[in-house]
Amino acid sequence: MRYMVVIEEGPTSFGAYVPDLPGCIAVGESAQEALQLIQEAIEFHVVGLKEEGQHIPMPHSKLLR
Repeated sequence: MRYMVVIEEGPTSFGAYVPDLPGCIAVGESAQEALQLIQEAIEFHVVGLKEEGQHIPMPHSKLLR
């Protein structure tokens, strides 16, 4: 599955989150680091949901132009 990732620039860091996976977030010193960390966070989040027997949300967020 491929989830949409949102990366936001803050005053001193970059934050990343996944709208389809509430609570799945990451923070890095650069956009690239935030992207790398959120990819790891997605994997960890999905494994945790599976281990707890919870539903894995299907990706449904998309960018509209």
